[in-house]
Amino acid sequence: MSPWRTVFQREFKAYFATPLAAVFLVVFLFLAGILTFAMGGFFERGQADLRSLFQFVPWLFLFLAPSLSMRLWAEERRLGTIEILTTLPIPLSHAVWGKFLAAWLFSLLALALTMPLWVTVSWLGDPDHGAIVAGYVASAMVSGIFLAIGGCVSATTKNQVIAFVVTVVVCFLAMLSGFPLVLDFFRGWLAAGAVDAIASVSVLSHFNSLMRGVVELRDIVYFASAICGLLIATHFMIDWRKSA
Repeated sequence: MSPWRTVFQREFKAYFATPLAAVFLVVFLFLAGILTFAMGGFFERGQADLRSLFQFVPWLFLFLAPSLSMRLWAEERRLGTIEILTTLPIPLSHAVWGKFLAAWLFSLLALALTMPLWVTVSWLGDPDHGAIVAGYVASAMVSGIFLAIGGCVSATTKNQVIAFVVTVVVCFLAMLSGFPLVLDFFRGWLAAGAVDAIASVSVLSHFNSLMRGVVELRDIVYFASAICGLLIATHFMIDWRKSA
């Protein structure tokens, strides 16, 4: 068995060894339902789509993804098991990927449990299934990038609370970077190219682009490269802390 699969299976099973899995799934589905029906106007909109769900997904993962990622490396460091993990005959990159993929799959499980809403809109009307698939892809990408940020932050500390708070702040800034209010602030003293660069790293901008129902290569490349870059940064951070 590949080393990353060993780490992946260990981490994924660990979620169900404690009440964490049940609590996370219940909270996610409860909040998703409240936001979709009460604030999103699922029935009042009179349209057979899931936009009333997807528009809130980034904000749900803004807080719930850090709650998953905060323990990835901080818990290992707190318990002192990170030294054991890094000395095992397993490449560190495999450990990083294994932990990340376990957390990502768990978040995708929570997302998949919202699919009865897809069945509902299909029964009530004739939705654009391509747009719904694109919405789920966009939601999965947001979850992945937030977990990658959280894993990188978790690798820097052994305090899970600090990892959670810092991850929420970083993810929040990554979302806001494309807002007109933020861009107008930077336009006053930065060149147009620099402002465009800030706008291009906005998670919400790329999420909304996918939400329109067209899966463009540039958006997939953005999320894929950001996730890979953050995992590489996590690898170097753990390696640096180990040598220090």
